[in-house]
Amino acid sequence: MRAGQHVPVVEDERMDVPELLEAASLLVPEEAATENDITVRDIWDYLVHDEWEIALGLLEELGEARSLPLAFWEQLAEAADELRLERSAAWCHWRCSELRNGVIRADLTLRPAAEARRTTPLSGAGVLRPMWDIGHLSPTGGRAVSIARLWVENMPVLEPGGRATVRLLPLTPSHWTHVRPGQRITMHEDRSVAGTAVVVEVRRPATTTPAR
Repeated sequence: MRAGQHVPVVEDERMDVPELLEAASLLVPEEAATENDITVRDIWDYLVHDEWEIALGLLEELGEARSLPLAFWEQLAEAADELRLERSAAWCHWRCSELRNGVIRADLTLRPAAEARRTTPLSGAGVLRPMWDIGHLSPTGGRAVSIARLWVENMPVLEPGGRATVRLLPLTPSHWTHVRPGQRITMHEDRSVAGTAVVVEVRRPATTTPAR
């Protein structure tokens, strides 16, 4: 750079937490309400009083009550990251991935600790990436497994022998296009069966809107 040369100042275009939450709230229809009849107007009141964590949690509830665009969940994910709310951030990023790749939900039962390799609870926040037998065969005719991350609904962990509704995010979504409700699949962390699941819901990608 030559002496005396001025470098233009580039302003940071990132929104702060209240701006992100306000932008997300504008994507929610005014008639939408949570199970406790909280509406987006109520959330604006929390935003005015800087109750950002409460507003974020309520927006998540509103997002589950109806189909909202990818931008809604992207803005919530960014706000949760800024607030360092790890589970909320993980959930909002998970919902972004589901909108891009589709939703697979299943009723999973883990094998008891006395019968399986796992003797400790598994995390319910989408960090585990087990293998799944979904009916594919290898070129030699043996079992071929596919990897999918696991989120346990409404529970922080799932104990050995426990049962819960889970959501799956395949590493390779194209491997799962044949999966249908009612199909039985098995979960593996090694060669043995770690759990058995019955698929209860399959939804194809809801939007093709590109990420910001």
